[in-house]
Amino acid sequence: MNPGQDLDSPIIQRILDDLVIDGPVIDVRIGTHWTVVVVQTQNGPRAGLAATQWGGGVEHGRPLIRDAGHLLAKMGAELAALALSETPAERSLGFATMNALLDVPIGACVDENAEELILRKGREKRVAVVGHFPFVGEVRQAAKECWVLELDPGSEDVPAARAPQLIPQADVVAITGMTLVNRTFEGLLSLCRPDSYVVILGPSTPLAPVLFDYGVDALSGTIVVDIPAVVLGVSQGATFRQLTGRRLVTMEATGRRLL
Repeated sequence: MNPGQDLDSPIIQRILDDLVIDGPVIDVRIGTHWTVVVVQTQNGPRAGLAATQWGGGVEHGRPLIRDAGHLLAKMGAELAALALSETPAERSLGFATMNALLDVPIGACVDENAEELILRKGREKRVAVVGHFPFVGEVRQAAKECWVLELDPGSEDVPAARAPQLIPQADVVAITGMTLVNRTFEGLLSLCRPDSYVVILGPSTPLAPVLFDYGVDALSGTIVVDIPAVVLGVSQGATFRQLTGRRLVTMEATGRRLL
């Protein structure tokens, strides 16, 4: 999705400012679909995922990530700061590191994936899904109306350019976490009605409660529970459904505070 770039990232800066966990980076794998970063912390190794973004055409021999090949032993906070980079591949690396360093309130998370949440909240309602997920067929059947907005729309999707027209009509808005990585999230969020239910979903989604301050109602993301399994899968070009060693969770806001 890319319906218009947001050049400033105050939300991401707030997440970075709230990080309290750090340590040296001990593994980085940049796969075809996913990037995983492992950080050694005082409480043991932690890992985070983010979708790999290459940006425009990849020119052979042109580096996409500064210090590529020399990332190990850098401090996690240094790589996490790349979430604010102007380079898509660096932002993916930054988000994966940030997700590894987040102090996720596990007690506030439930084992509910995004599909289950959207079906629970969106049945017989108008639903807008930003990003084409494998479960959109089920949502289309359950919802009163369902629009799937995509930059490269399929036969039943609608172009991303129609976001300003459709999102304000939706009772439930599901926004892929990739919009945080590609800097379109805040523009999309501004289109949501104050009374709509807004969820950010996908493995790139930071499980950071600070996002609730902006009117987000739920975060459906991923916790890496078996680091070797995830590292092995990413190294072999696995898609998300092919990855093992990850836990799908949802965290809902207990109250909304609009800023």
